[in-house]
Amino acid sequence: MKTRFDRSAFLIILMIAAAACGAPSNDSDGSEADDSGSMPTVAIIGTGDMGDSLGPRFAELGYPVVYGSRNPASEKAQNLVIQTGENARVTTQMEAAQAGDIVALAVPWPAMETVAKNLGSLDGKIVIDMSMPVKQAEDGYYVSLVETSSAEMIQSWNPGARVVKAFATQASYVVDDPGVVGGPVTVPIASDDREAKEQVARIVAAMGLDPVDAGPLRLSREIEALQRLYMVPLIQRRAAAWEPYFRRSYFWECIWIDEYSEPVSDAENLAQFPETQGPAKDCPGT
Repeated sequence: MKTRFDRSAFLIILMIAAAACGAPSNDSDGSEADDSGSMPTVAIIGTGDMGDSLGPRFAELGYPVVYGSRNPASEKAQNLVIQTGENARVTTQMEAAQAGDIVALAVPWPAMETVAKNLGSLDGKIVIDMSMPVKQAEDGYYVSLVETSSAEMIQSWNPGARVVKAFATQASYVVDDPGVVGGPVTVPIASDDREAKEQVARIVAAMGLDPVDAGPLRLSREIEALQRLYMVPLIQRRAAAWEPYFRRSYFWECIWIDEYSEPVSDAENLAQFPETQGPAKDCPGT
């Protein structure tokens, strides 16, 4: 049985930080209830190492969870439903995806292509891709299997979906218990859909992780490059690996000269993320 993160203390800190930044505190727990008060259903496609971590964590936040499995009647799938709680069930992958408002694709490559093309219409749904499309090269280090990114390919196969790259650069045991490594763990998030990106960021923060805006969906390529770096100590068989942590900086932002770059296209409409590292600090020397 996997241990689970007790999020109560973290949420208190998050609400204090949100208040300090002027952000609405009612979003701090990741809840996204609609006007009727019901929570969106989360479909977890895949019941492997990441699926069986994310499902229970979503359930802890109050989301109904439906697992999509190749074999819903298997003992593994049935036990996962029991572990997740009474507001969970398991069915086929397509049926789960159709039932979900948020669809988390916890499926490895190369199976991802077959799965992502056969879930039915995903129009309007937030689709979270965390996959790592890699193979080992002759020297044993990972190289990409795709020319762009898995997230962009999933978007091309499902043009009406709101694809978000997230939960891609941390281990499943960190999802189970974000405090296991003794400090914050960063989750980069990329998407072309601002609202979808913000919703996923609130969920990430409510799980006790540190969401960072990684820009548009095409920058999923850089997230997947970070995945390959993340795996280096593991394939080297080192005794210690690492989990990414993007420490906030307030240096360049204080002295930046606009002539060095052109504004990004969404400069006036940037996604707003929960501030998990406290209110902004003063500029150096002020």
